[in-house]
Amino acid sequence: MTRTYLPGILAMAAIVVASNILVQFLFGQWLTWGAFTYPLAFLVTDVMNRLYGASAARRVVLVGFVVGLICSLIGTQIMGEFGPLVTIRIAVASGTAFLVAQLLDVTIFNRFRDGAWWRAPLVSTLISSAIDTALFFSIAFSASLSFIHPATDVAWATEALPLLGAGPVAPLWISLAVADWSVKLAIALIALIPFRLLTARLTARA
Repeated sequence: MTRTYLPGILAMAAIVVASNILVQFLFGQWLTWGAFTYPLAFLVTDVMNRLYGASAARRVVLVGFVVGLICSLIGTQIMGEFGPLVTIRIAVASGTAFLVAQLLDVTIFNRFRDGAWWRAPLVSTLISSAIDTALFFSIAFSASLSFIHPATDVAWATEALPLLGAGPVAPLWISLAVADWSVKLAIALIALIPFRLLTARLTARA
């Protein structure tokens, strides 16, 4: 890794660490504070991709994956009120979703990088964040995937409740996933502003 990539690496590591900590704290009924910091990982990946190319972006993603893996392993050893802060199943879900979604983001960004400045970051983030949400919540909480770690009790997440408290009846984890993706969608739109400012400024300084 070159020193050129260091700001992106540090930013990604900081976001992953912060998200792993903040996911322990609730924000309302359907979200955690980590839902607001984690989507910034897509911004870091896209800025690195725009400035230095797909190879640099993938390196930053791999660093984020390793940092997240370390955080998850530490979390499995810390006992909370209801058991380990991070279960094996959550760790598998988190690592899989992060790596697949971020690498997909890099690929889609490259596909649209020669179009309008906003198209590549917006399309890549919207699609990859949807995949991220689907992978994480289904692997972590779906009853059909309980074989991943049978010892993990996810009965609370499969309780049938009105979607987001008002819609059709669905497992609780579906409401959590919908709320999570809604935040990712909003941040994807807002993040276009810092993406434009950062890439324009850093390109001018190069």
